[in-house]
Amino acid sequence: MNNYKQTAAVFKALSDENRLHILTSLQEGEKCACTLLEEVKIAQSTLSHHMKILLESTLVNSRKEGKWTYYSLSDKGIGLAKASLADVLKKSVDYKTYFVC
Repeated sequence: MNNYKQTAAVFKALSDENRLHILTSLQEGEKCACTLLEEVKIAQSTLSHHMKILLESTLVNSRKEGKWTYYSLSDKGIGLAKASLADVLKKSVDYKTYFVC
């Protein structure tokens, strides 16, 4: 059974070019917020907003070390996202398309 709320959260996370830039940056490995700010060139408050959405989608993990927050891609979240996309885009059976107006 599909978890529509989780699937929508993943699609929301993937629907913004700044968040896609962040995800691409995290492909290189764990990064602190200060590094992401420099790479993505957005304000700290904007980064916080985007990271909140990415964390809610489970695509990204975070950990605190002192006053710094470090982010990384979540293997589990990425697996769920791939499964969700495959589930949403698959046909349940072969069918013919009929035009009924």
